[in-house]
Amino acid sequence: MARVLPILLILIAISFPYLNSADRHSHEESILECLYSQNYNTTISQVTFTPINSSYDSILQFSIKNSRFNTSASPKPVLIVTPYSIPQIQTTILCSKKHKFQIRIRSGGHDYEGLSYTSPDQNSSFLLLDLIRFRNISIDLAQQTAWIQPAVTTGELYYRIAEKSSILAFPSGICPSWGTLLRKYGLAADNVLDATVIDAKGRILNRASMGEDLFWAIRGGGGNTFGIVIAWKIKLVPVPATVTACTVTRTLEQNATEIVHRWQYSAKFKGKSDYVKEPIPISGFEGIWEKLKEVGVQTGGLILASYGGKMSEIPESSIPFPHRAGNIYQVEEVAFWVEDGVEAADGYLNWLRGLYEYMTPYVSKNPREAYANYRDLDIGRNGGGGEGDYRRARSWGSSYYKNNFDRLVRVKTAVDPANFFRNEQSIPPLSSWR
Repeated sequence: MARVLPILLILIAISFPYLNSADRHSHEESILECLYSQNYNTTISQVTFTPINSSYDSILQFSIKNSRFNTSASPKPVLIVTPYSIPQIQTTILCSKKHKFQIRIRSGGHDYEGLSYTSPDQNSSFLLLDLIRFRNISIDLAQQTAWIQPAVTTGELYYRIAEKSSILAFPSGICPSWGTLLRKYGLAADNVLDATVIDAKGRILNRASMGEDLFWAIRGGGGNTFGIVIAWKIKLVPVPATVTACTVTRTLEQNATEIVHRWQYSAKFKGKSDYVKEPIPISGFEGIWEKLKEVGVQTGGLILASYGGKMSEIPESSIPFPHRAGNIYQVEEVAFWVEDGVEAADGYLNWLRGLYEYMTPYVSKNPREAYANYRDLDIGRNGGGGEGDYRRARSWGSSYYKNNFDRLVRVKTAVDPANFFRNEQSIPPLSSWR
């Protein structure tokens, strides 16, 4: 099950110079000594796991949602920490910072490129801070709010709300991403009221103490950038009195192309992502079907999510997510496969890139917009170890955030000028300008 508010989850990575085997072993011992020197009700040794621990593999694999990053060749953490408490999180951050240890933060593992628990760099060495134990839900029906921790899944949240109320809900997703209440209430991030964040100094901040700029940035500004969110306060919303749902199943021989074409007009409103602003002509869909036939309907497809309604009423600058008025729907181009091996993976990835290229005339331009929750390293990345470069980051940052990218850079510069929190697609500070 995917996790709640993935677009908001904070995933963190910091780099350190490459080490030889002996130096790396000494480096690992240094951070373990730092961690073990602290006193907790639950000792840190009970929540730290190295590859020699029998539980290491099961803990690492538990929240991996994409088996593409669960192979023998996938870079793996040299140490996993699964904290019970906030002090253990603070100490892990400060010890990692002190010993220049690269760190990745995983809440739910819903990361299309696996950056919350692995790295595309085969030479990387990193620690994984896994927040799987942080999954509490506290619902206040009188205030119609809830506090949720980062490891809570959408299913868990919906279930707990339904236990207490038949008339309240939360407009999160179903994957997560877009959801059935999107056009009425907007995104999950549009319905966040407060948050608890641990910053690079180990400080615990809420909305009042972090300030409105940082609170704005964490509601959609992507992970790996500003700090670790350990709790969200969300607004619960009334369930509409009437809800209509339908499923229409048609083959191409049953005029499916015409039905999809007409659907574009009736709803004003890896994966890769695109945004459609003008209806795609029938000839365009016919070409899409031909592309899908190349791999078969079980392994490739498009998911069309209608926009409009409340989404068109919210300003582009309200939160970092800018894809509002003017979009009829969002497209997710996807490929699935079960075969093992690099050759099979490359074949499907190349097919998906071909489909993405085919879509070019029919989607947004200058920039070609993309959804940050469908992270896609093909559209650009930071340097090795997540080293940021403002000009380089604009290649992908403008696609995800449009004009909000520069404001995110300013916030990053203010709260983390040394770029402690970073990965291959994190917001860089202005100090990275080259």
